[in-house]
Amino acid sequence: MTILTVPNDDKDLWPTLGAQVCEFIEAYLIFGPGDLRGLPARLDQETRAFIYRMYEVFPQGHPQAGRRRFKRVGLSLAKGQAKTELAAWIAAAELHQEGPVRCIGWRNGAPLGGPVTDPYIPIVSYTEQQTEELCYGTLYTVIEEGPLSRDFDAGLTRIVRRRGDGRAVPLATAPNARDGARTTFQVADETHWWTLPRLKQAHQTMMSNLPKRMMADAWALEVTTAPEPGAGSVAEDTMQYARAVAEGRLKDSRLFYFHREASDGHDLATEAGARAAVIEAAGGTAEWRDIEAIVELWRDPTTDRAYWERVWCNRLVKSASRAFDVDQWHSRAKPDYIIPDGALVALGFDGAMFHDSTGLVATEVATGHQQVVGVWEQPYGPAGKDWQVPEALVDDAVAGAFQRWKVWRMYCDPPYWDGWVAQWAGRYGKEKVVEFRTNRPAIMSRVLQAYSTAIQTGQISHDGNEVFARHMANAYKQELKQRDEKGQPYWYIRKERSDSPNKIDLAMAAVLSWEARTDAITAGAAAPPKEITGEVFWA
Repeated sequence: MTILTVPNDDKDLWPTLGAQVCEFIEAYLIFGPGDLRGLPARLDQETRAFIYRMYEVFPQGHPQAGRRRFKRVGLSLAKGQAKTELAAWIAAAELHQEGPVRCIGWRNGAPLGGPVTDPYIPIVSYTEQQTEELCYGTLYTVIEEGPLSRDFDAGLTRIVRRRGDGRAVPLATAPNARDGARTTFQVADETHWWTLPRLKQAHQTMMSNLPKRMMADAWALEVTTAPEPGAGSVAEDTMQYARAVAEGRLKDSRLFYFHREASDGHDLATEAGARAAVIEAAGGTAEWRDIEAIVELWRDPTTDRAYWERVWCNRLVKSASRAFDVDQWHSRAKPDYIIPDGALVALGFDGAMFHDSTGLVATEVATGHQQVVGVWEQPYGPAGKDWQVPEALVDDAVAGAFQRWKVWRMYCDPPYWDGWVAQWAGRYGKEKVVEFRTNRPAIMSRVLQAYSTAIQTGQISHDGNEVFARHMANAYKQELKQRDEKGQPYWYIRKERSDSPNKIDLAMAAVLSWEARTDAITAGAAAPPKEITGEVFWA
C-alpha cells in the first residue's frame, strides 16, 4: 500500500496521553449513528495508534515539556473508516470536564492527563446541513444517548458543559472574531469539499486562532478522503503541504499527517483487482467493512469509476463526472495578456437575479482568449438573504464591453433577464445581442462538447481569474435520457448537488462566449485564429 506519514518517526517513542484518552473513550463514549449506534465505543488498533500520535507531548527536560507535540493533525482515509466518528470522540474527550487531554503533571516519567479549562470547540463542515449531519451530529448522539448525557446540556446548535464553562458548536464558516479567540480544539470535516473561498479563508482563520490561547494548547484536526486533483480544496492544499514537509522542502515540526491509499499494482479493470485495492486501502479496518458491497458498486455500470476509485481506494483521481478537464484548463492561463481595446470579441452572459451568480465573459475572436468582464455572486450567510444582482452594475459592464471592443455577438441565456436582453438588443442591435436558451438538450450538448474539446486541444486560453477557475471546477456533467444519432447521451452542466453553494455561472457564460466566437469564425467575421504566447502574436 502507499502511505504518506508526516513525521515519519513512529519508531521513536514520545510521551503520550493517548492511552488515557483511549481509556476515556472506551469507558464513557458510545458509537454514533449507524449499525452500532448506542453500543460502547471500541477502538481498533489503527485508531488507537492515531490517538497515541495525536496526543504526543514533549518529554521532561524539554523547554516545552508536557505541551502538545502537534498543533495540526490531518487524516486522509478511504470512505467508511469512521473518520467522522473518531473526530466526534476526540471532541467529546476535549469537551468533558474530566477529559485527560492535556498534560497536568508527570508520574514515573509518564504524563498525567487533565481537562481543558473553558474549552471552545468549533466543528466546521462544507455546509451547515453537513455540519449537523456529520461530526457535530455524531457528537450530539454520542453525548445525548451515552453515559455522559448528565454532564452536558446538548442541543442542535451547541453542547454545553453543565459544570463550569465550555461548549462545542457546529459552524458552516469560520468562527467569528469573538468566538475564534477562544478556540481550544477544532474539527474541519470532509475538507475535500472545501473549495469555496469562504471555506478556504475559514481554514486560514481557524489555524490563525490556535495560538491565541497559549495555556489551552489549542490544536486542529482535519478529516477527509482523498481530494480530487485540481479542485483546489483545503484537503488538496493540506496534502501538498504535508508532501513538501516530507520531502524536506518545508520544515514543520508541529504537523502530524497520515494518508493511505491502494498501491498502483492493482488492475481496477478487473473485479479481483478492485477488491484487492479496496482491502489494501482499508488497512487494518478491512475485516469489519462490507467489501462485497463496495465491489458491487464497482460492478454497477452507472457508477462513476473514477469517483469510486477516489473514495474507496483513497487515490487522487479526477472524477469522470467533472464537465471539463480543469487541469488542462488551468495550464492555458495567460494572466499577463489582456484583450486589447478595439479587438473583435464575442460575449457570453449567464446568470440569476436573486440567487447564485451572474457572469459576463469575453472571448477574443482572433486568439480564443477568454477574459472575465464581470461576475456578481450572492454573498454567503445573512448578508445574502435579501441580496439581488446589482442590475445597474451589470448594465454598466455590458456597456463597457461594447464601448471597449468590437462585439460580434453577445449570446445571452435570458431567464430572469428577458427585459434587459431586450434593452441591450434595442441599444446595440438585435443582430448583436441574441437570446441563446440553454434548455435545448441537443444544441447545448453539442455546444458543451465543443467547448470541452477546445480545452483538450489547447484552443482556449484565459485570464486565470480565480472566480472563473472556481466556477469551472464546480461544473459537473449531467447526462440526460435523450440520445444523439450515435446513441450517445446528451449532457448538461450542473452543480454537484442542487443545494450546493458552489457557483457555475461563469463556466456557462464562457461556453456561450466560445460558441459565439465559433459562429463568428464560421461566418467569416475574422482572419484565421492566432495563438498567444506571452504577449506575442503570430498568424
